[in-house]
Amino acid sequence: MSNPFDRVALERLVERERADYVARNPVSASRQAGTGHLFGGVPMTWLAKSAAPFPLHFEEASGARIFDADDHELVDFCLGDTGAMAGHSPRPTVDAVARRYGELGGATTMLLTEDAGVVGSILADRFGLPLWSFALTATDANRWVIRLARALTGRPKILVYSYSYHGSVDESFAVKGPDGGAIARRGNVGPPCDVAETTRVAEFNDLADLERELAHGDVAAVLMEPAMTNMGIVLPEPGYLAGVRELTRAAGTLLVNDETHTLSAGPGGCTAAWGLEPDVVTLGKAIGGGIPAAAYGISAEVAERLEARTDLDLVDTGGVGGTLAGNALSLAAVRATLTEVLTPEAFAGMTDLATRYASGVEKTIHTAGLPWSVAQLGARAEYRFAAPAPRNGTASEAATDVLLEDYLHLYLLNRGVLLTPFHNMALMCPATTAADVDLHLDLFGDAVALLVSA
Repeated sequence: MSNPFDRVALERLVERERADYVARNPVSASRQAGTGHLFGGVPMTWLAKSAAPFPLHFEEASGARIFDADDHELVDFCLGDTGAMAGHSPRPTVDAVARRYGELGGATTMLLTEDAGVVGSILADRFGLPLWSFALTATDANRWVIRLARALTGRPKILVYSYSYHGSVDESFAVKGPDGGAIARRGNVGPPCDVAETTRVAEFNDLADLERELAHGDVAAVLMEPAMTNMGIVLPEPGYLAGVRELTRAAGTLLVNDETHTLSAGPGGCTAAWGLEPDVVTLGKAIGGGIPAAAYGISAEVAERLEARTDLDLVDTGGVGGTLAGNALSLAAVRATLTEVLTPEAFAGMTDLATRYASGVEKTIHTAGLPWSVAQLGARAEYRFAAPAPRNGTASEAATDVLLEDYLHLYLLNRGVLLTPFHNMALMCPATTAADVDLHLDLFGDAVALLVSA
């Protein structure tokens, strides 16, 4: 049993932390009362995902710090679920945005600035794919890439991994069913059709399963994170990613690396860090330093095949692109973020801190004798309520313990540390310090000790 605790005692600990949260945050509570015209009481539905009785409201954020409406200072390891990987409002990005929008003017003109070519060159150098285009969200980048893959291959289906996440792409809300086929992920809202019509599903780290699914001959692209991150960090086993590349090439299927979260592995994400050779890479969230921006890069071969298809409308109403994609403001932010904030040197420091974090968590788990594990992906680390660590998305989902998660999140939040609300993931930014990591480790140790003794 992964969590051998007295559940009644755990529920009491959670209720105590919730009561402390209410007492600690009266201003957030009063402001929440004024959100009656917001669906669900929040401006974006995901913000309702909270272990607390009401969401926290904030006033300011800077670097790795958030200052909430009740004037508490929080060490932020959530960082906008990766959107603020560069830290909150990094000065070079702020200056670039202010200059573009204020001094120079023109956030979106349907014309180019120098930044576009510079950003394309940076991404080509970092990821090894020569040609790039832009979007505002990774969801859009993934959607457009899926359309391109279907057009090039003439195949109808996309393959994803069970319990993966690729934004709100319809084809991605699929998990492996009892008979091995694709079924809708629990809670999927308003799917346009049975997901089995559009999607095949494989389990991560299982090459035989992937080979079986590709053998149908109808998969246009495998859309994957090189390491799973949404249902907990699931790292690839030795040789797995090389096997994926070999199988997709043999099947005539495009390989798309979604590096939206796995950018934490380094300046070129897992693609560069692990020497991968995808046909396409998609990016989002982090590259704009908090300003909406996304991108996708394609290989020379994919570009050549697209250019040969004169029947495809790639410049107007063919379904790829948007009028705000690649706008001047976004690209000014991306250029500044990549060249001055998320530098190779910054990633090295962030990764060192994540190693410090993961090692400290592992020590606490071992000392307490808990059957838990911790995984690290560059600047990102996460503890899981299972040991050994889950090797695929289905096993990772099965290891979820919502009550235990709520306890740890509330305990930390009430003492000034914010984790990603969807799971137990912590991300380092260039402004994160060793003292920030040690604060979490001390509080995590206290929370575990209280839990074990309850």
